[in-house]
Amino acid sequence: MAAPLPLLLQWRGWILSRMVVPKRRVGAIRFSSAEAAAVSLRESQAPGGMAPTKDRENDSRKKTFSEILAERQVQAQRTVLINCPPNFNAKSFLKYLSQHGNIKNHFFYKSKAMYAVIEFSEKESITSLQDVITIPEFKDEHPVPFKSRILTLMLKKQPDPVSEQTPILCHKQTSIPVEMLVKKLCDAESVSEQLYLLTNECQLTEENTKLRFLACSLIQDIASAYFSDCIVKPFGSSVNTFGKLGCDLDMFLELNKVGKNSVTRKTSPFHIIYQMKKAPSERIAAQRILNVLGEFLDNFGPGCEGVQKILNARCPLVRFSHQPSGLQCDLTVNNRIALKSSELLYVYGSLDPRVRTLAFSIRYWAWNHGLTSSIPGAWITNFSLTMMVLFFLQRRQPPIVPTLDQLKKLADTEDKEVIEGFDCTFVSNLNKITPTSNTETLDILLGDFFEFYGNFAFNKNSVNIRKVTVLSNFIEKPLASFEKNLYIKSTGKSGDTEPSTN
Repeated sequence: MAAPLPLLLQWRGWILSRMVVPKRRVGAIRFSSAEAAAVSLRESQAPGGMAPTKDRENDSRKKTFSEILAERQVQAQRTVLINCPPNFNAKSFLKYLSQHGNIKNHFFYKSKAMYAVIEFSEKESITSLQDVITIPEFKDEHPVPFKSRILTLMLKKQPDPVSEQTPILCHKQTSIPVEMLVKKLCDAESVSEQLYLLTNECQLTEENTKLRFLACSLIQDIASAYFSDCIVKPFGSSVNTFGKLGCDLDMFLELNKVGKNSVTRKTSPFHIIYQMKKAPSERIAAQRILNVLGEFLDNFGPGCEGVQKILNARCPLVRFSHQPSGLQCDLTVNNRIALKSSELLYVYGSLDPRVRTLAFSIRYWAWNHGLTSSIPGAWITNFSLTMMVLFFLQRRQPPIVPTLDQLKKLADTEDKEVIEGFDCTFVSNLNKITPTSNTETLDILLGDFFEFYGNFAFNKNSVNIRKVTVLSNFIEKPLASFEKNLYIKSTGKSGDTEPSTN
């Protein structure tokens, strides 16, 4: 890779000529701390993807990635998705639904049509609602009788004209157009404020995050027909706090707990096990499972369109469009390392507001210049760009984020985790990590980031966030060395599993 020094000039030119010229001279405003610089961001929207919910704002103990993931999954299990007709009375509609139980949260959005996301306080309310739902009738076709939580609201009579005068607030599911973004950035008073504003406009919202977990829960309903104890979990950009509106939804089917009983029995001369089919390898088993699920999604899955079974890929997957949510989805099997990689980014993104903001800005800049793509190919990935940001922030004086080895030293016994022979241990409790005393502003960090990598010998070296060292690089892909060393095998050898690149 050629030294990207000219890209620094491109970024500065883009900031000054295309995006904004701040009202005040760049550098005229200085924040006393990173926390003060992020006040407006935190007030308007907590970090997207896995943001703390309102009932936890006053909790002094920050919850772990796993705890938040579990909470989101429980929320999704007591939620329904309803396709609504135009000009309906939302107030009367919610009152009707409340007959089946208390509605804890709800919001509306548009994805080709109007949809309502209704979260009940109790899961039993969904059963009560489903008991009064009828099967649709078609003139020339026959419906497939699958009881999902994707519903359609039908009006028995013409809507009240009053309802037409009461517009329904629809939450955005995509980023605002570049022209509108530029206009907003023009009102910023410094480069730092611009970057925080950029992050706030592009990051996942609370509503979009709930929709992503709901989509996973709906797919889990289908998979449960085959594997009763399975769980479908999101990973990657949807949960690592670095996701942007419109990004794909990566999910995986966790089968490790299927058929396992945690109840300890007394010593007995008998031991009963399940009868199960065998597969020559874990990969072949995954291919067979995805082949069946892909067929089901294609033929019987409500809202699942354009199903593609990509079973011969390095990581076999089923790709489909979830039409009700408007999300492009990739479904894999037992991708636990990818989830652990997501947790690592979540930890880093939660330590300091500048981490996510700088990463968002670099990734947005790379996308704007066509340096990244959602199509696999010979270009840098968002994951690699994020690693470059972390490595850069680890080298500041004082460091803004700790090394991976330092996170490992802070780990407790319950944090110990070895997946497929890879040591994936690092601290999960954010409260154990000491905040940085570094108060550098984002405009300084942005310029120094390009300066640092503009002089980085990518043809000889690679980065490694485990020890903040520059390693000799004898491979063509500049960041592949790090991606292979993110998880070190317990034998001391580098693994060949690459984390999710979303």
